[in-house]
Amino acid sequence: MIAIIDYGAGNLRSVRNTLTHLGADVATASTPDQLDDASKIVLPGVGAFGAGINALRAAGFEAPIKEAVAAGVPLIGICLGMQYLFESSDEMGRHRGLGLLPGRVTRFPANGPKVPHIGWNELHVRAGENTLLAGLPDGSYAYFVHSYYVEAGDERDVLATTDYGIEFASVVGRGNVFGIQPHPEKSQAVGQRILQNFLEMAP
Repeated sequence: MIAIIDYGAGNLRSVRNTLTHLGADVATASTPDQLDDASKIVLPGVGAFGAGINALRAAGFEAPIKEAVAAGVPLIGICLGMQYLFESSDEMGRHRGLGLLPGRVTRFPANGPKVPHIGWNELHVRAGENTLLAGLPDGSYAYFVHSYYVEAGDERDVLATTDYGIEFASVVGRGNVFGIQPHPEKSQAVGQRILQNFLEMAP
């Protein structure tokens, strides 16, 4: 069973519809105990980092997420959900993330392109074993909506980058923890392939 975490700050419907379309057995987890039987976990997110991570913690999900990851359950964070995976964010103040991956979240430079970054942009897939992006050619297009980006603390965690005034980490992964900054549910065939790759990972 694929559990999509519902903590009141995620775009669940479109993600769930895409996963169901791909044939997944999907359930919405609105309480932490509903993660107990999950074979994989999806952490969506929209809005501001501080409000979102506080809502996630208030709902009691932080410890169960970390326990599931430690037990080997594959986890993918989408958009803001990817940003939660890192140590901190400076969006509207200083906020602590889940710390599953080293790095921080910060705003695009003021002297760069228009913020937020909205629309289709390329994924520059890095060489090497990359199960999440298997079958996707370098330069595949995905759909983005965000004003803050991840500065990964370990370049080995960066699976793909995207250029928007600067080069930033757009897909990340380490072990059974993955994150994707663009919205796969809005990225048509490319997004479906990424989610299909996630579904096919061994728990």
